[in-house]
Amino acid sequence: MKVIVGLGNPGPTYQHTRHNVGFMVVDRLAQRLAPGSPVRSQFQAAVLETRTDDDKCLLVKPMTYMNLSGTTVAEIVRFYKLDAGDLLVITDDAALPLGDLRLRKGGSDGGHNGLADIALRLGTEEYPRLRVGIDPPGRLPRHDYVLGRFTPEQAAVMQDRLGGAADAAWCWANEGIDAAMNRFNTRKARPGGAEPASNDQES
Repeated sequence: MKVIVGLGNPGPTYQHTRHNVGFMVVDRLAQRLAPGSPVRSQFQAAVLETRTDDDKCLLVKPMTYMNLSGTTVAEIVRFYKLDAGDLLVITDDAALPLGDLRLRKGGSDGGHNGLADIALRLGTEEYPRLRVGIDPPGRLPRHDYVLGRFTPEQAAVMQDRLGGAADAAWCWANEGIDAAMNRFNTRKARPGGAEPASNDQES
């Protein structure tokens, strides 16, 4: 089984905010893979069951608020006796340019409360994650920026980029993390063809 978890905050107050990018990507996958299928309430989350090419896959949106996301993730991992590698967590990243994608096999939480709680409750930071860039906050306080809504210009860009993030997550589910990293990680050209060093700061 594969589990794709999009991080965000529940309720209309937080709908369409930058911090809810994980929810938005899972919604794209749900619309694409299982339109009209019933969503069940389980593991303190909204859960939709679908299938990869050869296995069951759960699409999950924790309803615990961001800083308690690990409650849902740990319950699912224990219930299905999953390895951490069978889990993909999708989150926003204010250290990445808008819409850039960065898949990793593991790493630090970088100050992201949702990732920190997941690592705490799983007892490891070594689980795959897909970070979606939301642009740096500039002069705004980071907290206010991530909990704010995209500007019209940002929203127009993200409409396309969310589809790419959904493609990356589905590639992970069917082909694995290495294939998804090679195909979807955003690369910027450097002199001599070198790829930029990873910036692990996460919102």
